[in-house]
Amino acid sequence: MTYLAKPKLHHPRLPANKLGYTRRDYEGTVSTLCAGCGHDSISAAIVQACFELDLPPHRIAKLSGIGCSSKTPTYFLGNSHGFNSVHGRMPSVLTGANLANRELIYMGVSGDGDSASIGLGQFAHAIRRAVNMVYVVMNNGVYGLTKGQFSATADKGSKSKRGAVNTDAAIDLVGMALQLGASFVARSFSGDKAQLVPLLKAAILHRGAAFIDVISPCVAFNNHEGSTKSFDYVRSHNEAVNRLDFMVERTPITADYAPGTVREVVQHDGSTLMLRKLAEDYDPSDRIKAMTYLAERQAAGEVVTGLLYVDPQAGDLHESLNTVEQPLNALGDAELVPGAAALESINASLR
Repeated sequence: MTYLAKPKLHHPRLPANKLGYTRRDYEGTVSTLCAGCGHDSISAAIVQACFELDLPPHRIAKLSGIGCSSKTPTYFLGNSHGFNSVHGRMPSVLTGANLANRELIYMGVSGDGDSASIGLGQFAHAIRRAVNMVYVVMNNGVYGLTKGQFSATADKGSKSKRGAVNTDAAIDLVGMALQLGASFVARSFSGDKAQLVPLLKAAILHRGAAFIDVISPCVAFNNHEGSTKSFDYVRSHNEAVNRLDFMVERTPITADYAPGTVREVVQHDGSTLMLRKLAEDYDPSDRIKAMTYLAERQAAGEVVTGLLYVDPQAGDLHESLNTVEQPLNALGDAELVPGAAALESINASLR
């Protein structure tokens, strides 16, 4: 495979963040995806989010599986850690890496085929175990690498480019994430950068399993009339439950909104989500109501986007396992192999 490197030289006056990095420092190689692919817009949103959060690229680990979506980590965060796993197995690789080194920021990138079909079990267990990660699914409803067959997230009744009608019920990964206990659940649209970037920033700084389903039209096989994953369909059926402003802890929090129109959610690290209400009485802290609202709007043919659920005080897998603060990959033999006496003590406690 040939990767097209971007020029190292750039304009000396490009805006820099507090670390001195420009946006270009968070990019990767030149994309080889189809021109206009929604996945490239998601990559650009990830670049923007990491740049605005002043994240050191070497502290980020990006992991993926197989598919058009899983190619995208090549196109962003070129100076970060990366691992491209086999089809559907990204969540288990990410879990292992997270357990070994808790100090990195983990971003799992997957697709609807990678996560909703062969990797469905992997997706479910990573979410229910509260692995501290951002899990992004680039959802286009088709298998783009194998010429546009329906994926498991294709809506029942939607039409393929060749006119075939999908007769199978769709798997809703957002609904599954809510059921499985994800503590941050959102859906967005690749064509809505103003919504997606704050969602990504909030998810990155959230502790626990953060899941974002991003509808990302496939311009080659699923952007036609009759598709429920096309640009036109999502734009005309988008029901945004809120709009986000994201403010990190060190930034003064100000709001210039009419009384009663803003909800402030303070996360465990002090960062703040400012939710501008669009849907009447929508409560992003009520998991059951979020699931009910999703089902109601889905029955009405709407694509609900925005922050659907958040638990600002959620824990993660390390907290559940009571692991030590020091990353496991930094421990020596004395800590990892305590000896026969310690083993005998453990065995005795289990008798």
